[in-house]
Amino acid sequence: MCGIIGIVGKTEVATALYDALTVLQHRGQDAAGIATYDGRKLHLRRGPGLVRDVFGTRDMQELRGHAGIGHCRYPTAGAEDSEEAQPFYVNSPYGIAFAHNGNLINTEQLRREMFENDRRHINTDSDSEILLNILAHELQIQERHALTADELFKAVAAVHARAKGGYACVAMILGYGLLAFRDPHGIRPLVLGERDTPEGKEYACASESVAFDILGFKRVRDIAPGEAVFIGLDGKLSSRRCAEGAVHAPCIFEYVYLARPDSMIEDVSVYKARLRMGEKLAAKILRERPEHDIDSVIPIPDTSRTSGSTLAAALGVPFREGFVKNRYIGRTFIMPGQGQRVRSVRRKLNPIPLEFRNKNVLLVDDSIVRGTTSRQIVQMAREAGAKKVYFASAAPPVRYPNVYGIDMPAPAELVAHGRTIEEIRETIGADWLVYQDLDDLIDAVAEGNENLKHFDDSCFSGRYVTGVDTEYLRQLEFARSDEAKAQRRSA
Repeated sequence: MCGIIGIVGKTEVATALYDALTVLQHRGQDAAGIATYDGRKLHLRRGPGLVRDVFGTRDMQELRGHAGIGHCRYPTAGAEDSEEAQPFYVNSPYGIAFAHNGNLINTEQLRREMFENDRRHINTDSDSEILLNILAHELQIQERHALTADELFKAVAAVHARAKGGYACVAMILGYGLLAFRDPHGIRPLVLGERDTPEGKEYACASESVAFDILGFKRVRDIAPGEAVFIGLDGKLSSRRCAEGAVHAPCIFEYVYLARPDSMIEDVSVYKARLRMGEKLAAKILRERPEHDIDSVIPIPDTSRTSGSTLAAALGVPFREGFVKNRYIGRTFIMPGQGQRVRSVRRKLNPIPLEFRNKNVLLVDDSIVRGTTSRQIVQMAREAGAKKVYFASAAPPVRYPNVYGIDMPAPAELVAHGRTIEEIRETIGADWLVYQDLDDLIDAVAEGNENLKHFDDSCFSGRYVTGVDTEYLRQLEFARSDEAKAQRRSA
């Protein structure tokens, strides 16, 4: 789960890239970077931290050029240090700066191929560096001095043939332009935008359409699964479907939690999808507890506010803000360790006692992953005076790891893994617990686009659209455990 942006403009683009990254910051808080091209030289600045902390005035002045790419990182594979901040760069062929959102599931196989067959050294644990080097190798073997869109699309087709997983990528090819492409299943999102200026038309590609809003770009369309788009430095746009036959299966967790509500993904409003999630969850509650005694619905800020509002309306009970959020604390879902997540919940949320005292409250969250946050929030509600604390999740139980770019933890750290709903309820300490049904979640999203027939819902269902072998899942379980992450940080 990272944020990417690429722009080919008619004027300097560094400030636009910076602004876009600030509204994509929710997709990654670990590191950020920008690379620009001035027609002669690549300028690159990247480092750990939030966008606002990585770039100073001098950095922005030095990032010259009318074309560039940006990235904000959330580590799902590889180390948690500044060496893996993106964009990455290779000088051959042509010079390529590269940024990636997603995760490959055949990384080790590709690493061996890179060394044994392609004679390329991979210097980090990042699968993004592997993708960059595959692209560079496939461009190299085209053996053309003057690169054309046709050669670029052939290279992307070869990348699709070798790489397995979910990925959305932007690459700045020096002397030529911006290349953007998306995995054959369209798991990770990527959208195309344009704007007219007095100097001519400008194009951009980004993880979410919200990045275009701040820049004045118009959202044109989603880049199709397996499609590549090339925007030359002269402003000419070319595109081609470079992989055929795969099932289109965008990540449904984007709509549940990852994406901003003001984004459009696959022609579906994230905001409206969340409204429908609340309506469907309310219908389930009324089926199971038609004589409920809920006094008010209280969302866990921020992502559950939208679904919580329609849930309350459908139940006919007041919707109340019971928690005040400290906006200077990052998203606890992507905190690097359990200890930090536990401390952050209390720092992040503070209850309003008047909304809890002597009431039966229904707390609504977008999902329950580890259960750490939910357990603490239930306890906070009790301490604030609630008589009964019910809990509702706008998503189904998260029982399986996500392998396509979301750092769902090891199965043993997922509160729903191997537990019944009643056991989960006991674990988080609620008086009653209700989850969204998977079919209802799918319907809530697909209602916005009748052409969406399938989703990557693997963290709920255990069905992986690319297929995943058990050995990879075993290795992933160790790599994503809090214990393994702590060992890497202390090494």
